[in-house]
Amino acid sequence: MGDNVVVSNMELERLLSMKGGKGEASYANNSQAQAIHAKSMLHLLKEALDKVELHDPNIPFVVVDLGCSCGSNTINVVDVIIKHIIKRYEALGFNPPEFSAFFSDLPSNDFNTLFQLLPPLANYGVSMEECLAANNTRSYFAAGVPGSFYRRLFPARSVDVFHSAFSLHWLSQVPESVQDKRSNAYNKGRVFIHGASDMTTNAYKKQFQRDLAGFLSSRSAEMKSKGSMFLVCLGRTSVDPTDQGGAGLLFGTHFQDAWDDLVQEGLISTEKRDSFNIPIYAPTLQDFKEVVEADGSFSINKLEVVKGGSPLVVNQPDDASEVGRVLANSCRSVSGVLVDAHIGDKLSEELFLRVEKRGTNHGKELLEKLQLFHIVASLSLV
Repeated sequence: MGDNVVVSNMELERLLSMKGGKGEASYANNSQAQAIHAKSMLHLLKEALDKVELHDPNIPFVVVDLGCSCGSNTINVVDVIIKHIIKRYEALGFNPPEFSAFFSDLPSNDFNTLFQLLPPLANYGVSMEECLAANNTRSYFAAGVPGSFYRRLFPARSVDVFHSAFSLHWLSQVPESVQDKRSNAYNKGRVFIHGASDMTTNAYKKQFQRDLAGFLSSRSAEMKSKGSMFLVCLGRTSVDPTDQGGAGLLFGTHFQDAWDDLVQEGLISTEKRDSFNIPIYAPTLQDFKEVVEADGSFSINKLEVVKGGSPLVVNQPDDASEVGRVLANSCRSVSGVLVDAHIGDKLSEELFLRVEKRGTNHGKELLEKLQLFHIVASLSLV
């Protein structure tokens, strides 16, 4: 217990996923905040969809959600995209094309839970109007695509719209220098980069920009002419990369303290704690813009930072115990798989119990201060 090997960067891609299933700490039951934030940005998504060039309606229209995870949010946003495109075709006096929607995430994603949430396919023998009017049906063909979105996933010139929300802040790997004890970037004593050294945060920034460059290069090859992409990821307003904003408060305070508790109680070694790092980086607009401009394949329709609000959705804000429980479940739903792999299930349970306890003790402060910012990018293929 607690003697699991350190999760290597090669294993990270194989293991990383939001917590599957439908349990209390599952992503499916702890992604309400993402749903709220996504809904607040639907007008921006629709603006991006208006930039997509419509092709011959005899050719299927292809929509891809990258980093789909395993909850209903991805299904809801694909539904919004397709209905908006249908309205655009109809406004031009055309019958809409058939639609394909690809849900993509790493191979460890719980695709089974996701597919169970999909409504049944509408009967294509009836009119599109009847399909859309029918309750609890979908008007598109669905498929899952496992793989890292930092590499190619689709044939060249095959996709009309790419959508990705709350995923691009996840790095493809923890920078090697951050895990190297001999390096000045070694993140000693921490499990996240909030408050870390400039060397450590710079290594994370470089990794983020390398990953984003790979993402853009892959999408530019896969996208149809005049296709569009709508991207949302965690961002920050501070120019100081050691200040990771809401992500820092989520993973750099009570989550960090819970790891320190396990060390002080002798349940894990300092080395075990220091060898764990959350592979997340919240970029600035400039961090993001530099990569898009260097790639040169996309024109920027919109690039801005928006306030997303709190990641904690609670029914009774005055109930500190509920705040603590929601904090623990929120952290666990996105990082629990990595924690389990690093220290084992039993110690992972102990860790998140401590996160819950600390969150309960600071409930009011968390609700007041824990706010996320998001970078929103609408890009069109040049």
